[in-house]
Amino acid sequence: MMPVAQQEILHDVFSLQGKLALITGGGSGIGFYIAQCMIRAGAKVVITGRRETVLKEAAETLGPNSRYFVNDITRLDTIPELIADIETREGPIDILVNNAGINMKKHAVEVTDQEFDRIVQTNLHAVFAITRECGKRMTERRQGSIIMITSMAALYGIDRVVAYSASKSAVAGMVRALATEFSPHHVRINAVAPGFIETPMMLTAMNGDPARRDKAMDRTPMGTWGKPDDVGWAAVFLASPAAKFITGVSLPVDGGNSIGF
Repeated sequence: MMPVAQQEILHDVFSLQGKLALITGGGSGIGFYIAQCMIRAGAKVVITGRRETVLKEAAETLGPNSRYFVNDITRLDTIPELIADIETREGPIDILVNNAGINMKKHAVEVTDQEFDRIVQTNLHAVFAITRECGKRMTERRQGSIIMITSMAALYGIDRVVAYSASKSAVAGMVRALATEFSPHHVRINAVAPGFIETPMMLTAMNGDPARRDKAMDRTPMGTWGKPDDVGWAAVFLASPAAKFITGVSLPVDGGNSIGF
């Protein structure tokens, strides 16, 4: 065998060149950084969301390899048409990133049924509906990668986020169930479970609750907040040929928070 030093360096094993990625909620926050990382890895991306102004500005920043479609994923009846429209106009979807989601911080005894339903509708029902529609097409083509975004709230108990925790725990279970169904058709299902990632929303929340901030940092062995592109590059890896034998996993991107004490 040729010595490693003399072998060709295989950069393309992490490449998404020629792939089309659909990223829900890709106009802002972590979704935007996932889109940015995937473009840097060679993919063309489609971002979706409810606010056209935000999507248009994001697409302009992302550059010529991005497109946007205005859509409210909580309107489940519109999802089949959305996927058909994207594939007609942009080509087959190779990668789906279910990033869109909402949270609510409130004591459980104060959460109304309507509030609970709203979180679950966005974070779970919509995720399943769009995964089903993409999954139909991917399994027929016998290729594809679907990535969920879960949370530390799916790994251990966090107070005042009961609806969010329930929805993300359900998504983590859905990853395992769908992996058993889709993987024989060469469609992989995985998740990224972000820890405490430095976004304006997270920083505002943490600075408004110093005790929670200090507790989160104290149990993070790496001693720092994550950056949004840490999640983006993890998603690139899971979507790439480098992860071709990985399915059914939830990958913590958390600086060790989920195993910290």
